[in-house]
Amino acid sequence: MNKVMIIISKRRKYMLKDNFLKFKLHSFDKVIISIQKYQSLNFIESVDVSVNLGININKPDQHVSGMVVLPYGTGRNVKIIVFTKDIDNLLLKELSVDMIGMEDLVYKIKNGFKDFNLVIATPESMSMVGTLGSILGPKGLMPNPKLGTVTNNIVKAVKDAKSGQIRFCNDKNGIIHSMIGKVNFDVFKIKENLRIFLLSLIKFKPISFKGLYIKKITISSTMGLGYPIKYNDFLS
Repeated sequence: MNKVMIIISKRRKYMLKDNFLKFKLHSFDKVIISIQKYQSLNFIESVDVSVNLGININKPDQHVSGMVVLPYGTGRNVKIIVFTKDIDNLLLKELSVDMIGMEDLVYKIKNGFKDFNLVIATPESMSMVGTLGSILGPKGLMPNPKLGTVTNNIVKAVKDAKSGQIRFCNDKNGIIHSMIGKVNFDVFKIKENLRIFLLSLIKFKPISFKGLYIKKITISSTMGLGYPIKYNDFLS
């Protein structure tokens, strides 16, 4: 904990030298360049975005969730497990799916297997996958047809996930958090990922919503502070 606080304190000191104040709006390029300048030497950090929406979270019809394929991916290692009876599907094996199964896979997960971050399932397998609700649900890993993770076209779902598809959903404060790349990406690639992400958020704007939809956008790195950015250029 102390080590983390020291790292953050140093970054705050250096970024203040670059005239970074949390209450000011900054240009996206300047924020990313500074994040890259003061990045951790121990591992490659992610670049994350938090978008404050003007939605009323007490109204179910104003909740925002969806998925989008980022043009330059996230740089994240996606570990996929698939629930399907077609366990000998050669295409899935060629796509480097981490595990394919049915009852055997349910058994492994119930007994502690958790080395995965995405679950894809066929509709016919969902009655079985449903028994894992208490395990997958809290982690946001439960397959969902609205997010394309319950489908008969398993191969396409896996390809989308491997190519940089991300899922998003607002939290209890009406904020959407997402990873949009790694600090070692070119600034242009991170910027284009963010642009496509924001356009997707607009696409999923609730029909019943009236008013200012996107209120604030904050950019940060894994171990860094968050800085609000100017975002009109992304929405024009």
